[in-house]
Amino acid sequence: MTSLLATSLLGQNSFAKRPGGSKSKKELVLRSSWQTVNIGDIGHTPGVLHLLEKHLPEVRVRLWATDVGNGVREMLSGRFPEIEIFTNSDKEAVARAMIECDFLLHGSGPSLVARGDVKRWKEETGKPYGVYGITFPGVYSDDPKEVIEANPLDVQLLNAAAFAFFRDSVSLDLAKKLGVNNPVMEFCPDGAFAVDLRDDASAAAFMNEHGLEEDKFMCVIPRNRLTPWWEVPSKNRALDEKKNARNELMREHDNAPLREAIIAVVRQTPMKVLICPEDETQVKLGKQILLDKLPEDVKEKVVWRDRYWLTDEAVSTYVRSAGIFGLEMHSPIMCLGNGIPAIVGRFAEQTSKGLMWRDIGLDDWLFDFDDEADIARYVSAVLAMAHNPAAARKKAAKGKKFVEKRQKETMGILEKKLKI
Repeated sequence: MTSLLATSLLGQNSFAKRPGGSKSKKELVLRSSWQTVNIGDIGHTPGVLHLLEKHLPEVRVRLWATDVGNGVREMLSGRFPEIEIFTNSDKEAVARAMIECDFLLHGSGPSLVARGDVKRWKEETGKPYGVYGITFPGVYSDDPKEVIEANPLDVQLLNAAAFAFFRDSVSLDLAKKLGVNNPVMEFCPDGAFAVDLRDDASAAAFMNEHGLEEDKFMCVIPRNRLTPWWEVPSKNRALDEKKNARNELMREHDNAPLREAIIAVVRQTPMKVLICPEDETQVKLGKQILLDKLPEDVKEKVVWRDRYWLTDEAVSTYVRSAGIFGLEMHSPIMCLGNGIPAIVGRFAEQTSKGLMWRDIGLDDWLFDFDDEADIARYVSAVLAMAHNPAAARKKAAKGKKFVEKRQKETMGILEKKLKI
């Protein structure tokens, strides 16, 4: 930001001030919206925006996004029409936010994703900022002997923040070991727990088309060990031979238990099963690794979603289901945040984020797919959820209550830092 542009914008900054120069409202800029090919990465943003709306209604909020293409901008604007949305390509909007906003909040994510912009905010404005629910340091190594290290810039920025919140206790503990000593460091549930987006019309139409009845089906999401970004045209990435080989090696191992669970649910309960994606690459994967390998009698009660969807339609579908299981994280997060039972399968390549299920008291619904003993009890857990939906919802409600308590507490800390 040039000093000339800053001076010009300061002169234009009339809407946010009262006569006499004092602001009518505190202003916050949320740095979030990392990508749009994954409904969970989309979900971080509307979740935190909902929390700000609920707990800090007197604060004016702007969204500084990385990517709001593919219909995401329109979806967010439909739910939050009063919020200005801009990306780094809009240099003037970024410059205005740097001048006019009182606080920068880095949203939930797999790491300190926008470290460069946080650094810029710190150096150019000197105003406070906070980090709201990240995994740290957000790296994975397939070498068990390799020592995990943090980006030195991340440590500096987290130490200088008004608060540093981590979305799983492993990240919190690791941050302390790696040199983060911020006096306000706590566990903070992922922002996506608070997603309340809806596209009921699309969800109802899809369900009607495929004979899915409310509360009479479960959702399942398959996954590769490592997201094959080379399969996403918009990412324009070359095939990663090493990652692809790891996926090929583990695909059947990881997804076979999901097929077993589908078979058990279909054959032993009245439930149907919907195979659906959290990211674009899982549409094809769902057919190849789950649907195509099911027995014919089971296929009759299984629906494969043959196209990607956005977060609003996905959540509207999830809330009409009896629960979700699979190998993803954010669809379970959004389900639980809406009171829907959710079983999480995880493995080392997903870093420590899945362990937040343990942090919110849902150990029985957390399965380590690197542990054969854990895998052995997976099908029975899914079946129990299908057999007794009332008990499952009661358990989900308990987890949701804990999450909402932490949301209120962490938003209270933000309120104090804003000095409202």
